Amino acid sequence: MLRRKSGNKKIIFILGAVVLIAALLTVLLATFYRNKISTSADTDSWQLGPWTKYENNPILTSGDFEWESKNVLNPTAIVKDGKIYLLYRAQTHDMTSYIGMAVSEDGFNFVKEKEPVLFPTEDYEKAGVEDPRIVEIDGTYYMTYTGWIRTTNYLCLATSKDLYNWEKKGKMLPDWPTATKSGAIVPQKINGKYHMYFGDTNMYYATSEDLINWTPRTEPVMEFRYMKKENGERYFDSMLVEPGPTPIITPGGILLIYNGADTWKRYSTGEVLFSLEDPSIVLERTEFPVLEVDHELEKTGQVNNVVFSEGLVKFKGKWFLYYGMGDSRIGVATCDAKD
Repeated sequence: MLRRKSGNKKIIFILGAVVLIAALLTVLLATFYRNKISTSADTDSWQLGPWTKYENNPILTSGDFEWESKNVLNPTAIVKDGKIYLLYRAQTHDMTSYIGMAVSEDGFNFVKEKEPVLFPTEDYEKAGVEDPRIVEIDGTYYMTYTGWIRTTNYLCLATSKDLYNWEKKGKMLPDWPTATKSGAIVPQKINGKYHMYFGDTNMYYATSEDLINWTPRTEPVMEFRYMKKENGERYFDSMLVEPGPTPIITPGGILLIYNGADTWKRYSTGEVLFSLEDPSIVLERTEFPVLEVDHELEKTGQVNNVVFSEGLVKFKGKWFLYYGMGDSRIGVATCDAKD
């Protein structure tokens, strides 16, 4: 009788150990799977990616000229004549911003121009010209940028035929009731009009017939996600959303890479797909960031914990995504271009 009880205890002990090991394995696998998703190891068919950061980031740093003596950050990019032209925000030590130019034949190694291509001249930008986004339509380059006067900012527009000589067109949304910035123009007409996403808390939308005069819609087309997920976690864009580079047209819709910040003010990058039939309608949106802070120079800088994407080009079979690192330097990530 005693022997049977002892045997039963052994069986119970073994079964308990098996259950415990299975539970631990379940937790470990769940953690691995969650981390795998959150770091963008997989992408849905509508997305670009997965993105791989260049191992030698940063690709651009400040200090070569007085007008970029403090920081370089938040670049836009475009391909012309087989080269990538990077137009980037540059800051002096008094925090005045200019837009500089750098050129590359491989997407990683850039040669800077000695003079800025855009600098503050108007009352609505007297403290700086910031955060450019560029698109080429019918042989003309349209560059949106932020005019800063230290107390507020305005979304502005300039045009060029050669990327070096720019004609300023003024404020894009002069009657908008609050500060405006971050204009990303869709590169072709849809339903007879041009479309632009803008804003830096929620995301808004405007239309134009001539790319100069814009009519905004007052309701946001995409809002930050403050609510918690079912598991209690916060979204990576729980505090704000802001357009990134120029959108691209895909078979499934208008793909916009955007920037988000969470309630801890950590900036990362997401992707959203808008409808081609109605560019104000969101079809898909990433739950997790596709690019996030992990480099030491992204963790520390003028603003800590920042990956801020603004430049996207397709070049030599790859997508190149250019971004600001800690608001102080410039990095790049790449992915294969899908057929």
